[in-house]
Amino acid sequence: MGIRAASKHDAKLLVRLNRIEGQVRGIARMVEEDRYCIDILNQIQAIKAALKRVEEEVLKGHAAHCVAHAIKSGDARDQTRKFSELVELFSRYGK
Repeated sequence: MGIRAASKHDAKLLVRLNRIEGQVRGIARMVEEDRYCIDILNQIQAIKAALKRVEEEVLKGHAAHCVAHAIKSGDARDQTRKFSELVELFSRYGK
């Protein structure tokens, strides 16, 4: 989220990401143990949902800090750049 100091928000994101990392390791063990495919797929869906929540939080943070800063600065070039970054991101991955 830029150059600002770490916050409670960041700590919560790191906790979520560590939990997701553990889930991914769990899936690897399930594959190694030749577990039932549907059980593995259920875990994959849970990870995708958890990543989506992290993504939403990072996007909210970006809007609240980086984009808001560009708007407050009055720097039209920076505002355009921040907006263009979001448009590019969503056009690339929003499919």
